[in-house]
Amino acid sequence: MFSKAAMVSRYLLGLMFTIFGANGVMMVFTGHGFIPMPPQPAQMVTIMTGFMATGYIMQAAMLCELIAGILLLSGMYVNAAIILLGPVIVNILGIHFFAEPSGIPMALLTAVLYVILVASRWSDLKVLVKK
Repeated sequence: MFSKAAMVSRYLLGLMFTIFGANGVMMVFTGHGFIPMPPQPAQMVTIMTGFMATGYIMQAAMLCELIAGILLLSGMYVNAAIILLGPVIVNILGIHFFAEPSGIPMALLTAVLYVILVASRWSDLKVLVKK
């Protein structure tokens, strides 16, 4: 049963991050993506403007999302994809908890799917937190 939940989590996260990562890459490099963005509150506009002003944070984050999503869908280097997505998911949670609360349900769903996937591969990943 747990392996089925892990497989579903892997595919759902893979789809989410491939689609939103590709949209983000398009948005960063062309100025608009294929998914229309709803109007953002002033606080989010300030945050996103700051991210874009750095010249690299958004590009790096969107490329990480896209690469990790493709890896999850392909089933290759899943542990590497998990490592790439950790900081991205922490930032998604932080932004939605502190700046844009309307996205909290989706951020929590993403985090739960991530935790299921990490738990399913814990025997491989525990070396990263070993003393």
